[in-house]
Amino acid sequence: MGTPAAPDRSRLHILVVEDDDTIGRHLETGLRVNGYAPAWSRTGASALAETDRTAYDAVLLDLGLPDLDGLDLARTLRVRFPDLLIVILTARTDDMDVIAGLDAGADDYLVKPFSLTVLLARLRAHLRRQNSTSQPQPPLRLGDLVIDTTSRRCTLHDTEIALRPKEFDLLALLAGNPGIAVSRETLMAQVWDENWFGPTKTLDVTMAGLRRRLTQAAEESGRPCRLPHITTLRGHGYRLERCG
Repeated sequence: MGTPAAPDRSRLHILVVEDDDTIGRHLETGLRVNGYAPAWSRTGASALAETDRTAYDAVLLDLGLPDLDGLDLARTLRVRFPDLLIVILTARTDDMDVIAGLDAGADDYLVKPFSLTVLLARLRAHLRRQNSTSQPQPPLRLGDLVIDTTSRRCTLHDTEIALRPKEFDLLALLAGNPGIAVSRETLMAQVWDENWFGPTKTLDVTMAGLRRRLTQAAEESGRPCRLPHITTLRGHGYRLERCG
């Protein structure tokens, strides 16, 4: 597998993975006229080949592909490219389908039919957060857990925990406010976007993944671990408890 070519950073590169000609052509045209550099793959196999050739900023992924299961493709892309923005495009409206997509590694989802305006707004919000820079901050230490927001690394007993981008952002926000109740609205606005269009189930799925990874890291360490506990505040949000 070759090293992906560095794209022209004057425009953000978006890969559309969609087998429907009408939708694919509409997305490709809409992205181009709005200043992006899009490419269009009609199959999962061609999408994988395309990501090997070019470093993409985001992938718009249809789940109903003719050759590969869209969820499997999302998992593969997430493993290969941990920081890649993945937005699922699906006609499946059942909550379990949405949860499965997010749990497979997607950052966001849109249910068909959707407007190009909403899609562009979602892309701007996600990519703005990915590309934003800030002054270096000292690591946050909570018991045996260390969260370095500058390097975006989370470690337990000096062993790095592989968190997905939104899981890291969620943990960092809560860790920066230990002992303080943070509302769902605040979490959605700061981790996702202040103009979030969708349901907040995305937050619940991301929180479940975060808790699972922290618990797994503690079990695999083979050592006693002091980990901060994240309390669910029903009807409000979450609170990260201080370690005693």
